[in-house]
Amino acid sequence: MKKLLASTFLAVGLYAVAGAAQAAECGEVSIAEMNWASAGVAAHVDKFILENGYGCTVELVTGDTMPTFASMNEKAQPDMAPELWVNAVRTPLDAAIKEGRLIQAAPLLSEGGVEGWWIPKFLADAHPEIKTVQDALKHPDLFPAPEDASKGAIHNCPSGWNCQVSTANLFKALDAEKAGFELVDTGSAAGLDGSIANAFEKKTGWLGYYWAPTAILGKYEMTRLSFGVDHDKKEWDACSAVPDCPNPKVNSYPVSDVYTVVTKSFAEKAGVAMDYIKVRKWDNGTVNKVLAWMDQNQGTNEDAAKHFLQEFPEMWTQWVSPEVAEKVKAAL
Repeated sequence: MKKLLASTFLAVGLYAVAGAAQAAECGEVSIAEMNWASAGVAAHVDKFILENGYGCTVELVTGDTMPTFASMNEKAQPDMAPELWVNAVRTPLDAAIKEGRLIQAAPLLSEGGVEGWWIPKFLADAHPEIKTVQDALKHPDLFPAPEDASKGAIHNCPSGWNCQVSTANLFKALDAEKAGFELVDTGSAAGLDGSIANAFEKKTGWLGYYWAPTAILGKYEMTRLSFGVDHDKKEWDACSAVPDCPNPKVNSYPVSDVYTVVTKSFAEKAGVAMDYIKVRKWDNGTVNKVLAWMDQNQGTNEDAAKHFLQEFPEMWTQWVSPEVAEKVKAAL
């Protein structure tokens, strides 16, 4: 027993020394706090864990996709973009990786960013025969249009959004008008969100475009329908995403790759931070719930990050060692 205890104390002592060394190596970290909610919350989660669990000194800097990527690529600042939707910068990012300036570290969203046509879960439960968009189009009566209940409605994105084009092309490809549906212009993001809230309040059907992760899908349980076909990138780029494509075909939305991207210099100097970044990721369902809490409580990104750390320890404690987890819990 004495040998066992001695070995245990020695191991703890060595671990503590290693931890102190790691903290000393972490140093200063700059993280992009993007201007959309899920990425902003992720930045604050990283800040809290790196500061309180690893002893890093973290500075958050305001970010957006293109300017943050350009700054990281050209100036190696900030050190890290926790949630970068890499498809938007795929070509220059590939070049930066090949030339050794940036590293695509690990996926932050385990399922990626998803888009599609959704219906309320209560309607999907009541009509289990509706599995696909084509199934839904057989029932225009279940999805009454707001201005003409004799027709079904497919709610589109606001004008100016890329998804408005793809939704309109898919509406045409599916011959939805012939099936008794009309395409509804929701006017704005608030209008699109409001149409979903109204459907849940009145317990009526709703069919249309939405995406995850978002607060709306955390507040309202929705079911994403299949288009019955795989994503065809060639068709998508040539027609599905092109305004007024004359002959669109049925297609599925692409899944967006969402990764943490870091500068190479940062990866080389901050081993402890990189070890954490390589393993941490969360699913859209969890992010939806956190964003819904944030919206309902008018919380900040920092508030939502602490809410996540307090309410989902079973997730984030898997990203760190037990010792680091205790430090983070003690700081909450």
